[in-house]
Amino acid sequence: MSDAGLRAGETKMREAGLAQEAVAYFRHYYGQLVAGEEGVVRESEIEPVEDLPTIGDLEIDEAAGREALDRAVILKLNGGQGTSMGLERAKSLLEVKDGLTFLDVIAQQTIELRHREGARLPLVLMNSFYTREDSLAALSRYEELPVDVSLDFLQNRIPKVRADDLQPVSWPANPGLEWCPPGHGDVYTALVTSGMLDELLTRGYTYLFISNSDNLGAVLEPRILAWMAAEDIPFVSEQCLRTEADRKGGHLARSRDGRLVLRETAQTRHEDKASFEDVERHRFFNTNNLWVDIRVLREVFERREGVLGLPMIRNRKTVDPADSSSPAVYQLETAMGAALGVFERARAVLVPRGRFTPVKTTNDLLGLRSDAYVIDERRQVVVSPERTRGPLFVDLDPDSYRHLPGFEERFPHGAPSLVDCDRLTVRGDVEFGRGVVAHGRVEIDRRGDGRTRIADGAVLEG
Repeated sequence: MSDAGLRAGETKMREAGLAQEAVAYFRHYYGQLVAGEEGVVRESEIEPVEDLPTIGDLEIDEAAGREALDRAVILKLNGGQGTSMGLERAKSLLEVKDGLTFLDVIAQQTIELRHREGARLPLVLMNSFYTREDSLAALSRYEELPVDVSLDFLQNRIPKVRADDLQPVSWPANPGLEWCPPGHGDVYTALVTSGMLDELLTRGYTYLFISNSDNLGAVLEPRILAWMAAEDIPFVSEQCLRTEADRKGGHLARSRDGRLVLRETAQTRHEDKASFEDVERHRFFNTNNLWVDIRVLREVFERREGVLGLPMIRNRKTVDPADSSSPAVYQLETAMGAALGVFERARAVLVPRGRFTPVKTTNDLLGLRSDAYVIDERRQVVVSPERTRGPLFVDLDPDSYRHLPGFEERFPHGAPSLVDCDRLTVRGDVEFGRGVVAHGRVEIDRRGDGRTRIADGAVLEG
């Protein structure tokens, strides 16, 4: 049964025109699936990381840093459609701040950084088939953005595998649902299969700064690059301190042989859940802001015969995510941050929380659109200097606000003022008028009352 499933999957991929390296990826992880591996990382196999250097601790060689800047590339993962927010196109085309989309802000950040540092600094997107056309069209207005390398490359795709017989799933009602992206760990394989890795090396580039397009806090930091170049470090992962709000997310740890590793929620057994969520024991989480020496990446691929060998994440879903009665499938995924365990002498660095401001939900979007954040003179999205409070927490009723159309309908005049707000919780169907201001901790509960409208200029407190 397993041999037949593997042959069917490989044939499906070849007929779709996928590269041999992508087929090898599928073969590698399918073999692990058949062998019964679940991709778990047990608490008994790891140790906590007690301390990390901060950006301020790094020993900087300014001359090496300046030279490295002209050999650096900014790579944004841009394959997501934001389906969890009800979007049907590239998430990065969503208006996020002051009438600008994620891609607008990223393009402006890149151009400003080039002018300031006097470096080439190309911007490259890893797109999916779903996001490529619209994203490139949106960036075409920035005529000075392209430099000497291609502006994008495509991520790979692999078959979803039925959970019952481990065969590639067939779904004639929507054949596109038979495929899935192999997780963002595919970025390394896709660099090779697309030819982008060779193109960058040919043009004299050495370093990649990789981050998600929905994290506008992830701006190239010259000090990290200078440290990487001076110490000849092949891979760097940016980490933040975990808080109670982060206990469900993955964390940094150290394997018994001393290597840094990442453990995700999907890689954790039930009996290890308490340890996984203990933010005092496991203090750091991965921001998905990563730095890679692509010369070493090429060497590792060649040494491992085209398969990087990141830990597998076996993600169980239904073939149609919107239909819970559709067949159960496995998506064989990897996480790009897990490359920490692949590169010899990989390092991690503790960075300020401001370098991690992702927009995963409409809760995040409301906070970023509000006056709690501003775009500074370097085109970076930062916490407003007028804000003197800790992190902002927004919790909107999912029935009314989860999807973007419902969210926009209930904030027709934009976000309320949250610069002086600690926490905004909304339950029920509530529409916000113009110029609403929230102070401190605000909880609104209008469940069962139909649509409630908050008057223009209202000041909310308590």
